[in-house]
Amino acid sequence: MHISRRDSLVLLAGMGVSACGGAGGATQATPTPTASVPPTPTPTPVATPPAAAPAEPVGLNTLATARGLRVGSCFAWGAPGADRGSFANPSYAALLKRDCGILVGENEMKWQAIRPSATQFDFTRFDAMMDWATANNLPVRGHNLLWHQPKWMPAWEENHDFGSSPSREAERLLVEHVNTVCRRYGARIPSYDVVNEAVTPADGTLYQTALSRALGGPEATLDLAFHTARAAAPGAQLVYNDYMSWEPGNANHRAGVLRLLEGFKRRGVPVDALGVQSHLVTQGMDARTGIAAIEGEWRRFLDAVTAMGYKLVITELDVRDNNLPADIAPRDTAVADFTRGYLDVMFAYPALRDVLLWGMSDRYSWIEGFEPRKDGAKRRPCPYDADFAPKPMRAAISAAITAAPVRS
Repeated sequence: MHISRRDSLVLLAGMGVSACGGAGGATQATPTPTASVPPTPTPTPVATPPAAAPAEPVGLNTLATARGLRVGSCFAWGAPGADRGSFANPSYAALLKRDCGILVGENEMKWQAIRPSATQFDFTRFDAMMDWATANNLPVRGHNLLWHQPKWMPAWEENHDFGSSPSREAERLLVEHVNTVCRRYGARIPSYDVVNEAVTPADGTLYQTALSRALGGPEATLDLAFHTARAAAPGAQLVYNDYMSWEPGNANHRAGVLRLLEGFKRRGVPVDALGVQSHLVTQGMDARTGIAAIEGEWRRFLDAVTAMGYKLVITELDVRDNNLPADIAPRDTAVADFTRGYLDVMFAYPALRDVLLWGMSDRYSWIEGFEPRKDGAKRRPCPYDADFAPKPMRAAISAAITAAPVRS
């Protein structure tokens, strides 16, 4: 918090005292006349000007626009005054408006949020988010039309009676869902995560859900989602989104994603881009050494993706500060260095234009509840701290953007 200080001016008036002393004589000396001295004017108090407020940093999206890029963040619904990462929270909304050129709903478009049953939709919260974004001239990404894992599908879907013609009923449910969402928002949503996290990290195979079992397999289900989205939102960017990442241990996940993307190309499925979630995990204090050990495989993965003609979108950037000390200063520095190194690699690919942060403030990050630190120190995964003050990570993002090659 900035505290201004105002100094007071203390004026001191001096008094001159003259003493005349006789030596005991009978006569008194006649005083020598002196010239009249005008009184000293009283100084006018001069107020110390208040200290200047710290300059607001240039918005991240303002910097990005100059490079042909765009920066954004997730945001949430919340009642006015609620302590959430919401557009209704004035402190959080200020960050969104200053730093972002695009937003994405954190949870409010997922099946669990907008489809309470097979026969009902509830857009109350997401409509409010869209209205606020539109009023502030901020486009919104659609996240997501199908999160293809059993644990993330609503319970009613996993227990749904698909009847005597399961394939037809499954197709009806999925097509209805995609059409309803896409037609409701039209051109206000320029990009959709049509399918989210369909690849099993352990072995690279595809998840099965009740929906895909009824439809005849996961490939048929994912293909149908994309074809339906293309018809319902012909101008939107259609994205396959996943959390395969560059850290060690993700090779099977990356291989599975490549097989899926190759299959989409082979079958003529309208997929425009790969969403690279970018939930980063630090590799220790020496970011340069950690990055050098992992970036080769990561570049080979990105080379394969872009060689197939896919664009790239960083959809959910944050940083898990693993293997770093609890002390905030060195921890924040290491997180910033790791973020900068990652973005330098990613910005080297012209296929990347959009970068979305998965939260602006540590105060509302999902990571604290998902994976708290073993030492009890609060996670610091976002560009602003819990009090909305910018951190070294924000400066690293700014520097990476400024250094990025300009997109035509």
